[in-house]
Amino acid sequence: MSKESEFFILLLEKYAYYRGKKGNEILAEFKEKNLIDYIYGMYDLYHIETLDNAFEDLDRQLEV
Repeated sequence: MSKESEFFILLLEKYAYYRGKKGNEILAEFKEKNLIDYIYGMYDLYHIETLDNAFEDLDRQLEV
């Protein structure tokens, strides 16, 4: 498994917890908004910053 895939899974699990949802619900939201490739593309930035910054960006992308 690639480092990007491992990070995606970690981010998905942590973001689901942050939002008080299940991972499969968040994954469905990511798919609905076509964010999977976006998140993979943000790997270089997301993994060097705090997860809170990634969560804020994801909130904006999902318009939460």
